[in-house]
Amino acid sequence: MANQARLACDVGSVRIGIAVCDRDALLVSPRPAVRASADAQRDIVCLANEHGAVEIVVGLPLRLDGTEGPAAIGVREWCELLRALTEIPVVLTDERLTTVQAQRQFHEVGQNTRQSRPLIDSASAVILLESYLQSRRT
Repeated sequence: MANQARLACDVGSVRIGIAVCDRDALLVSPRPAVRASADAQRDIVCLANEHGAVEIVVGLPLRLDGTEGPAAIGVREWCELLRALTEIPVVLTDERLTTVQAQRQFHEVGQNTRQSRPLIDSASAVILLESYLQSRRT
């Protein structure tokens, strides 16, 4: 897995959280969220190319019981549009509770939901990518 940067996306209806890892897959960093718009996939491809990503990891919002609902179907459709714009592999991974974990981290440092709202999506993407990378190592 060395020398393989990855970009992660936490797709939301308003913002898409972004995180990237270094080429050694050791350090995951948040990046500013991308506005969810008709051009969002193009923006993601530009970011992936800019960071030399070999994969784009996208969070799949499964229900707690592991089944797919409307949100997961929407993310799958979003990924199809993304795949049409790039040859970089797009990988879906379970994102259950990443937003809850990220919100908990902000609360632990004294930020309320309103204060953390602009950052929560990218923080969720960090957790998503760290989890994905950990699962690849084991």
